[in-house]
Amino acid sequence: MIAATTLLQPAVRQPIKHDVVVDGHHLAVWQKKPAQAARAVMVLLHGRTWSSLPNFDLQVPGEKRSFMDALVDAGLDVYAVDMRGYGATPRDASGWLTPDRAVADVHAVIAWIQQRTPAASRLPIYLFGLSRGAMVAAMAAQQKPETLAGVVLLGFGFDPDVSVQRTDAPARPPRAGNTSDAAASDFMTKDAYTGATLTAFVKAALKADPVLVDWRDEHQFNTFRPAQLLVPTLLVHGDHDPQAPLAVSTKLFTRFGTTDKAWVMIPGADHAAHLEKSQVELVRVILWFIRRHEV
Repeated sequence: MIAATTLLQPAVRQPIKHDVVVDGHHLAVWQKKPAQAARAVMVLLHGRTWSSLPNFDLQVPGEKRSFMDALVDAGLDVYAVDMRGYGATPRDASGWLTPDRAVADVHAVIAWIQQRTPAASRLPIYLFGLSRGAMVAAMAAQQKPETLAGVVLLGFGFDPDVSVQRTDAPARPPRAGNTSDAAASDFMTKDAYTGATLTAFVKAALKADPVLVDWRDEHQFNTFRPAQLLVPTLLVHGDHDPQAPLAVSTKLFTRFGTTDKAWVMIPGADHAAHLEKSQVELVRVILWFIRRHEV
């Protein structure tokens, strides 16, 4: 007689959903925290197309792909913000999102996190931005450096020598549908990810964000000045990431105003480095960056 053995998957740690009201609008902010005392707070900002949970808390059967879980295991209290129109955060009455609005919401979420804890026991707060979220994070850090211990920029491909042109937005947001091809497009390097990860991400992304969020007034990104970024800064990208070309990263890094800065390229990774096999190395680098500022 052969006894069948069932291998049980570890229980999934569900994120806590917070409702943060900013200027009368409700933002979904997700949290995961370690069982023991945290060493720091990390606030995660997603990119242009997909919201927080597909990007940062992806659950893949038989694999560990949740970026939030990996950061929690490293001892961080982790928050992930759904910007307006993304994931569990509805669009506001305008139907649009602008860079200035996104940055203001980030400031408000950081203030809300600080207010949740007595001043004497507050932890340092680090801001992590992915792709377009990296631009939002950089602008937030530029505007209010006193609120942050540092900023981590992943897949940051904005060329500081190229200005975003003003364009006229249509009267109504287009609300175009997202597609499976769009969800899969950031996974581009053979052997950098697994088929299970890709399948899980496409499913989770389309479920969370079936409609593309509409941005306008993107010329507001032109207010970012690398020389005015004065907080400790970690610039990270995969060496196969076409959205973060070496020439652009070189400009950014050399022009950052802070002298407390580091630049790391992760071999074999691309724009989805946080979800690929490179996630372990990415978390290791982030933890190194945080530890070097601990007293």
